[in-house]
Amino acid sequence: MTISEQMKKILADEKVQKALEQIKEEDSLTIDQQKILTEIPAPPFKEEKRAKAFKKLLEDYDLEDVHMDEEGNVFGKRSGTGDGPVLVVSAHLDTVFPEGTDTTVIEKDGKLHAPGIGDDTRGLAEVLAVIRALQDSDLKTVGDIIIGGTVGEEGAGDLRGVKAYFKENKADGYISVDGSHLETIIYLGTGSFRYRITFQGKGGHSFGDFGTPSATHALGRAIAAIADLETKADPKTTFSVGPIEGGSSVNAISEKASMEVDLRSNSMEELIELDKKFLAIVEAACQKENERWGKDSMTVEVEKFGNRPPASQDKEAPIVQALAEAIKGVGKEPVYGEPVSTDANYPMSLGIPAVTSGLGGKAGGTHTLKEWFDPADAYLAVQKHFLFILSLVGVDELTTPILTKEV
Repeated sequence: MTISEQMKKILADEKVQKALEQIKEEDSLTIDQQKILTEIPAPPFKEEKRAKAFKKLLEDYDLEDVHMDEEGNVFGKRSGTGDGPVLVVSAHLDTVFPEGTDTTVIEKDGKLHAPGIGDDTRGLAEVLAVIRALQDSDLKTVGDIIIGGTVGEEGAGDLRGVKAYFKENKADGYISVDGSHLETIIYLGTGSFRYRITFQGKGGHSFGDFGTPSATHALGRAIAAIADLETKADPKTTFSVGPIEGGSSVNAISEKASMEVDLRSNSMEELIELDKKFLAIVEAACQKENERWGKDSMTVEVEKFGNRPPASQDKEAPIVQALAEAIKGVGKEPVYGEPVSTDANYPMSLGIPAVTSGLGGKAGGTHTLKEWFDPADAYLAVQKHFLFILSLVGVDELTTPILTKEV
């Protein structure tokens, strides 16, 4: 039986149709939970308050083994009938916004406005809606479903939640519920290395100590050389110098200067090559600043704080095509997206079939204080996730799992 035929069989099932109708009828509840969770701040590395609220909801829905792990992830389990594959499904708990950000949800002209209202609080709400539909139905899956929320997806979090999970657990498949547009399938992952570079010298008076190596001069040498780097357009490989700091006064030789740098590529080979060039530039900048003044007082500290692996899989992979059929199942046409960086990167890099399944509704202003969400027909994405999950783990006495049991 093809994946398309399996999806048609699932869609024809009376219990499935009842669950899909429930998802639509509970759209307002899903939106209410989205608003409630949005107003519980979850800044980077401080997701615990939201995680506890999310954990309580998982417990209310009678999932098995609901727990918060040492990293702060929250997961529960819905067991299958036995000897089926293990599927992990999650949205991420954290937002990009710092502690103290006002996350009050304001409704205006049919839209919801608040920092984090979409990314990825909407994902958490959709995960909860899927759980309700599964738990309220009489459907029994063949495989186990591990479902919940992860920490550390954004920025300096460096996928710490999903990395920690897969360090301790195995799975046959993974779904990240995240990203705009329910039609979009993300099946490729962009990798990144992130650095904090700090030049340190003795410093001194700009006139009286002239001839002392300057940390800001060393930093400037490095930035200029980085700006002249050439990278490939295919596979896309990029670099960027972000925040820079340094110096204390206009009439002082800088004692300390730093920068944060983002290196990205869709290819691990190209990312490693770019990394080598970058690190060579940093060392050369330090050396040249010392040589310029005939000194050896300038040093450089290299701190790597981000390591997201690039990853890829075939467009025709069963998990990718199963998502495509689920999108068609709710009346939309699948769009195969470009590589991006999501929680799915890490399991994909381990060889675990993994995709990112886009959210419902419409959103804008992501990662800004003006973020907004339009909930019109947002329930369609929840229906899509529901169908997708059923197809992957199989429905007892109806369909076999699309995922292959390996663990």
